[in-house]
Amino acid sequence: MGDYGEKVAVDWLRANNCKVLARNFKGRKGGEVDVVARDKDRILFTEVKTRRKDSVMRGLAAVNRKKQALIQRGANEWLRRLGTREVPWRFDVIEVEVSEGKIPKVCRIENVFGNFKPRRKW
Repeated sequence: MGDYGEKVAVDWLRANNCKVLARNFKGRKGGEVDVVARDKDRILFTEVKTRRKDSVMRGLAAVNRKKQALIQRGANEWLRRLGTREVPWRFDVIEVEVSEGKIPKVCRIENVFGNFKPRRKW
């Protein structure tokens, strides 16, 4: 179900004028980001959470501190490879709600943990 949700999220980002730069990006120190995209001049480090319509927990609730740290390590690696931190960026979560026989619902939550301070050292 997760792969399907990521495909839905990528299609949604593209339909909303974002350029998808990478899927399932993995950093060398264990970080990972589901989707790295660009919205105009901003880099989006996006976690995708897919849930069934009858799920008791929102996808956003699953992005706990441990998961945030994993995404932050991946973002750090992306920025290191980019060679600059002078680009605007943020962390988003895209929730995909699936229900059999229906079009998935997509909800993007922007800047979900925006207080991240990237490391100064590479």
